[in-house]
Amino acid sequence: MAYRDSRARHEEEKDNLIKKLVNINRVTKVVKGGRHMRFSALVVVGDGNGKVGMGTGKAGEVPMAIEKATAQAKKNMKSVSLVGTTIPHQITGKFSKGQVLMIPAPEGTGVIAGGPVRAVMEAAGIKNIRTKSYGANNPFNCVRATLEGLYKCKSAEDYARLRDKTVEEITG
Repeated sequence: MAYRDSRARHEEEKDNLIKKLVNINRVTKVVKGGRHMRFSALVVVGDGNGKVGMGTGKAGEVPMAIEKATAQAKKNMKSVSLVGTTIPHQITGKFSKGQVLMIPAPEGTGVIAGGPVRAVMEAAGIKNIRTKSYGANNPFNCVRATLEGLYKCKSAEDYARLRDKTVEEITG
């Protein structure tokens, strides 16, 4: 058992992923014998080079919840289209009642975003972007809305490939 734990820790150090803990909730379930406390964690994982994913985990202790959420986030990683250090075009990501408007920004602007959205941008490797969050502001909805928007973003090369044309034909 100890060998397996040390090997897992070594693999985590090797993977070079950016792990951002977004939120921890204490969840209480009232049962016949009293209150049953557990913890819920929301984690965003990215490689800093255009791949990002999120995960949630529940456990009786905070470290176990974070570990479960991180494992789920690694499984859910998807690629995001980037143009340099920003996104290709303006887009609004929507999830439930949460909306996140994302606007590409010139070099040197930085990441102008609130807590949960900032964690996603940093994990994905986006360095210049402006964002505005509307509607529900709970961390889960903000992260999901941000990821939905980023996954929908496509570069000119992606559209050219879909239409069997060159980039010059599409951009004019």
